[in-house]
Amino acid sequence: MSKTTKLELTWIGKESRPRLEPRILLEDVAKSHHAKTRVSERDIFDNRLISGDNLLALKALEQEFAGKIKCVFIDPPYNTGSAFTHFEDGVEHSLWLSLMRDRLELLRRLLSESGSLWITIDDNECHYLKVLCDELFGRTNFVTTVIWQKMFSPKSSARHLSSSHDYILIYAKDIEKWDRNLQPRSETQDSRYKNLDDDPRGVWISDQLTARNYYSLGLYPVSCPSGRVIDGPPKGRYWAVSPQKFKELDQDRRIWWGKDGNNMPRLKRFLSDVQEGVVPQTIWLHTEVGNTQEAKKEVLPYATGVEDVFPTPKPERLLKRIIEIASNQDDWILDSFAGSGTTGAVAHKMGRRWIMVEFGAHCQTLVLPRLRNVIDGTDTLGITQSVGWQGGGGFRYYSLAPSLLKKDRFGNWVISKQFNAAMLAEAMCKFEGFTYAPSDTEYWIHGYSTERDFIYVTTQTLTREQLQKLSDEVGESRSLLVCCSAFRVKDVSQFPNLTIKKIPKMVLNRCEWGRDDYSLEIKSLPEAPPPPEPVPVAPTNGRRKTANGSMNLFDAAAEENHSR
Repeated sequence: MSKTTKLELTWIGKESRPRLEPRILLEDVAKSHHAKTRVSERDIFDNRLISGDNLLALKALEQEFAGKIKCVFIDPPYNTGSAFTHFEDGVEHSLWLSLMRDRLELLRRLLSESGSLWITIDDNECHYLKVLCDELFGRTNFVTTVIWQKMFSPKSSARHLSSSHDYILIYAKDIEKWDRNLQPRSETQDSRYKNLDDDPRGVWISDQLTARNYYSLGLYPVSCPSGRVIDGPPKGRYWAVSPQKFKELDQDRRIWWGKDGNNMPRLKRFLSDVQEGVVPQTIWLHTEVGNTQEAKKEVLPYATGVEDVFPTPKPERLLKRIIEIASNQDDWILDSFAGSGTTGAVAHKMGRRWIMVEFGAHCQTLVLPRLRNVIDGTDTLGITQSVGWQGGGGFRYYSLAPSLLKKDRFGNWVISKQFNAAMLAEAMCKFEGFTYAPSDTEYWIHGYSTERDFIYVTTQTLTREQLQKLSDEVGESRSLLVCCSAFRVKDVSQFPNLTIKKIPKMVLNRCEWGRDDYSLEIKSLPEAPPPPEPVPVAPTNGRRKTANGSMNLFDAAAEENHSR
């Protein structure tokens, strides 16, 4: 038997991968925001808004949040091509795929085993993105594609067909461990249930008792309460239950014969017996989850020029449905293309923990004021009323630390002067896989990997005496990684409980330094060559010539006929 060939998407530059520096996050306390009072016992305060390149931010989150995110929602750039008019065709497509691949790989690591990924996208890249996600997540972990009706009226300016929808691709980290939540039942759905016979078990609806599938016990006569005998189900159908089961249902008053007791029997289904919610479907109408115009109205109070910055913002009702299906109270929700901050606003109102990343200036001019209003309880838009939101909780505002290393005036890599001792210790903990947790009692404990394995970071040049003192204090039952600028000992084996490394040498070749932007930079694309200018051709005895001086077939035939 031949092996199954794995389908892979290829593009220019696929083999090129960034060597990311695991940055630390720096809190800007002045921009962090928390409610002045506790509104409820379920208030959440440890949410995170991160300003910076989202690829570096995801790398910065990896150590702490790997395997902890329940739901990832992203609304990436759609790569419509409008920004690439003057550039070589196809180059931007390859860059877009690389941009998405690098981020999706990190997002997958951050997802919990029972987590799921939701991506909004349009026709331009949807199917390429589907194949890319199949490769990264596995085809078996593809859940479905949802169609969201983003517009409700046609565009008369559309050249071909007016686009009314976007797609939402859904992938599970592990399809066997992921389970969707049911959607809450609507008042309209519940209003169908009545109690026409004053049954003490409550409201009900009637359902068919017949089916088209053959059932050997499904052909028998029944007697109505009125006395009328029905010889059997309609032609081509069968009773869905056996005669014995039918009798039991009738005795339990679960058969509805009509008000006069003379109708074809139907099965009573009580509202109390049905599941608490409804199974999500794959077509989401704008009347249910909102549209682009609704989303713009939710954002406009916080920013001007939203038409240019966010041509297709997502409404809060859309995010509410996604979060309802994909998560539960207190779960972590992540959006690394935060845009106008809708994901965080909705997750906060729904009692989820959230992390958002945004690079643009609107992170401060739009997202910050929007989230502050949500926390202060002054936001009245979106889903506020439907979920009964009254404010509370808070978030911390972070930026990415600068690159750890920079070149000095001699071209040597050195530790950036922007790093103080605490920042350096935290950075080295992240590089070496330690949890940063400085001790209040032991100067040499800056973090730990296990209960008995620690890390110490210093810019000093350590002498033999200093190392001996460290070794004695650590003791035989514990171990210590020492990161220092240098040490004056030839044989370090005399300190078996110490592992000694020099900084920055120990991290110098692990990543690329000094790069703060991994976004799709249009200015970096190669410009397409200008079209060739037409070559003027002088008339030659009334004959037309091509650019290379040869006559075309029409003129050659005409000359031959003339000569005859």
